[in-house]
Parts: sequence; structure tokens; C-alpha cells
Amino acid sequence: MKQLVFATSNPNKIEEVNQMLDDRFDIIGLKDIGCTEEVPETQETIEGNALQKARYVAEKYKVNCFSEDTGLEIDALDGAPGVYTARYGGPERSAEKNMAKVQRELQGKDKRGAQFKTVIALILDGEEHTFTGIARGTIRKEKSGTDGFGYDPIFAPEGYNITFAEMNSAEKNKISHRGQAVRQLIAFLERRD
Repeated sequence: MKQLVFATSNPNKIEEVNQMLDDRFDIIGLKDIGCTEEVPETQETIEGNALQKARYVAEKYKVNCFSEDTGLEIDALDGAPGVYTARYGGPERSAEKNMAKVQRELQGKDKRGAQFKTVIALILDGEEHTFTGIARGTIRKEKSGTDGFGYDPIFAPEGYNITFAEMNSAEKNKISHRGQAVRQLIAFLERRD
């Protein structure tokens, strides 16, 4: 089984990706390679952040790895929070504060269209590859559901009357932005075998 480092410290993301990989790869996180420092995310785009994180880990720890960056892009907010999605409500990265700020900024706005965008950057044997997944939907006025994480309780994907937080992980992974990008990553890795 091939081992790949997922350049994240977020256990929710590691678990979500591991569920989609079905034991085809041994995915380990930053903690497993002794990386405890904050990996830089200073780029202006989601793709830029994903590449920056992957390059940092690949160069410093000499491992094959992939990183992802995800942003919620809300139409009525000109694409915000975008690259600031995780810390939109403040530096502590609180999902509750992030959702509250989005709701405040959307007050009085009829348009509530949005999309989640995930970019996975893979560095494999020194070569860089990117994979992008997008899930369109709307921002709900009220939170609903207890599964998932982040903005899942207020994001209802297109074609569904429920939020990501009302779906189990298998349902969400079939249609989510991260699920799409991970499936592209898996297909690429399988072609390389």
C-alpha cells in the first residue's frame, strides 16, 4: 500500500479523505511526520494556497504529499469569504463565528447562491498536479443538521432540500467539492500504478 502525506492537521479532512480512499492508500497527516508548525497559507487564491502548502511539506520533509485548500465563494459577497473561509469570523477559526458573519453579511440580500471550491495540489516524485472540485448551492438562512463541519449546516447543495450537515458522510462525499477533487486524485494515482 502506498503512503501519501496529506498536508493538513485537520482530523475531519483526513477522515473524510480516508473514507473515500477505501484503504487503497495509506494516508497520514502532518502530525505523523512530526510537522507541528503552522504550514504557510499566504497566497491570494485557493489554488495558490494548496500549492504553497504542498510545496512546503514536500521540500521540508522530503515526502510525496498532497494538500488541499477549500473556499466558500458567495455570489452576493463577490466571492467572499474565498481564501479567508476558515478564519472569516476571526483568527480562532470558529465555524460558529464564520457562519454568523456570513449570515450578517447576507441580511437583506435575496441572492444566496454560493459554491464550495476545493483544489488539491499533489507533489509526487517532484512533479506538481492539481485537481479541482466545485459544488454549487445556496446559503440557508438557518442552520440545519449536525453532521459535517465548517459551513455544512448552512450550505444546501444544488438539487437537494437538505444541507451538507444533514447528509451522512457517504452521501456528502458523492457530491461534495472535496469528494470530486479526491476522486480526480484517486483516478490519477491509479493511472500511475
